[in-house]
Amino acid sequence: MTLPPDSLPPIDERLDIADVPAVEVVLTVAMHLMSAGAVACGLADSSDDRPAPPADLAEARILITALAGLVTAAAPQLGSMHAAPLRDGLQALQRAFREASLHPDAPGMGPGEDLTGPVL
Repeated sequence: MTLPPDSLPPIDERLDIADVPAVEVVLTVAMHLMSAGAVACGLADSSDDRPAPPADLAEARILITALAGLVTAAAPQLGSMHAAPLRDGLQALQRAFREASLHPDAPGMGPGEDLTGPVL
C-alpha cells in the first residue's frame, strides 16, 4: 500500500531512526517476531469472516529462535523492566509451539531452548 505524498508528514517532522532509542528498536523488533510467531503457531483469531491462517510450525520455529536470540542477547542491556515481559512472552510462545506440535520436541530441544534453557 502506497500512501499519497500529501498524506505524509513534512520531511522535517518525520522520525529519523537516529532519534529512536535502542531500547525502543529492540522492543519493536521483538514484538514483531512475537506477533509473527504467534500467528505461525496458529494463535491468530479469524476476523472479517476469513478463517485464521493455519499453523506453520517450520516458520514458527525460525521466528521463535530469532526472538530467543534477540531477548537473550539484549536482556542484560535492557534492564529487568523491559526484559522480564519479553522473557515471559517468549516462554509463552515456546509453550504454544510445544502444544501445537503433533510430536513435541524433547525438553531443551524446542525452538530457542538452546538459548533459554528448557521450557516445560
